[in-house]
Amino acid sequence: MTAMKERVHVVLAAGGAGSRMGAGQNKIFLEAGGKSILLRSMQLFEGIIDRMVIVCRPEDEQQIRRIVSMSGVSYQVSLARGGESRQHSVLNGLKSLGADPDDIVLVHDAARCLTPVNVILDILESCRSKGSGVAAVPAVNTMKYADSDMYVLHTADRSDLYEIQTPQGFRFAQLYDSYIKAEKDGFVATDDASVAEHAGVRVLLVRGSKKNIKVTEKEDLVMINALLQQDTPSFRIGMGYDVHRLTEGRKLILCGIEIPHTLGLLGHSDADVALHALMDAMFGAAALGDIGRHFPDTSDEYKGISSVLLLKEAIRKVRKAGYEFVNADITIAAQKPRISPYIPEMVRKVSETLSCDTSQVNIKATTTERLGFEGREEGISAQAVCSLLKL
Repeated sequence: MTAMKERVHVVLAAGGAGSRMGAGQNKIFLEAGGKSILLRSMQLFEGIIDRMVIVCRPEDEQQIRRIVSMSGVSYQVSLARGGESRQHSVLNGLKSLGADPDDIVLVHDAARCLTPVNVILDILESCRSKGSGVAAVPAVNTMKYADSDMYVLHTADRSDLYEIQTPQGFRFAQLYDSYIKAEKDGFVATDDASVAEHAGVRVLLVRGSKKNIKVTEKEDLVMINALLQQDTPSFRIGMGYDVHRLTEGRKLILCGIEIPHTLGLLGHSDADVALHALMDAMFGAAALGDIGRHFPDTSDEYKGISSVLLLKEAIRKVRKAGYEFVNADITIAAQKPRISPYIPEMVRKVSETLSCDTSQVNIKATTTERLGFEGREEGISAQAVCSLLKL
């Protein structure tokens, strides 16, 4: 909710039929990255505005109300009936607001669901300080004027041209009066800024964004999905489990730390059951198979090797595959010896090996109440969960 004295409203233009996309329904109901375009557009304004009026066709009202009810937005939402054109629809939305003259109103196309928040905030600041703010980006293509037969008349000076986007923001009274004047004059425009200009309002352009794509053609939705996939971090989770038999004549190594005990773990390497479980979890999260695939127990190269060295190689492989370590949780199950006094040192050793902060590694120890092979002190098992971030 805005902390400023004036209230901030949004008129969301959502009356399109999606005919140019061949969608067979209003394009705002199409999904982008697993969410409807309408829901994404609504969520852009969370924590910024006080109220939204969604202007829509009668046949879309029921579905829109369902999306609104599940949206979780904190601002007030109401619906207004769309008109014969976007201009008529926006006027209907403004009439339904009943806002104070000095309130700020942003008009936004519901089909623009990737508008960066900083663009919205810059427009609001422009409205407060200058009375208006319209998203725009400099034209990058050469623009030419042509006659009805497509012969070029002349080339426009691109340095003065801008592609206009939404949101378009104004003080409420200023925009409302502009729309009333346009209606009386029979003036027809394709955006709110043109309506305001017709009424003599000075319109200030605010830098928009190339990501602020309006879904009009099928290709636009493809681009939006690509941007969402690019911008959304991909978290991966893996689970690891390992068990080793206890035997005489071996050191007990857990998480790279030697723990005094009469028995040690039997294995091809140092049999560090906890680090083996962790490496399995890491490889699993990165879809790289398991520890046996990378460090086979049939290879003399790994005979008696420290699992700390294997862990260093494992994290190198994971990072080479495009992942970064996020965190790990390791549980060691052993009846004896008592492991908890060594956990802080274990955490330091693992985090040092992974070049991460100690807060990213958690290690726990438990007994099995003398149940199972752990309880009979025949062996020690470990489980690990690891999360990675796809870079």
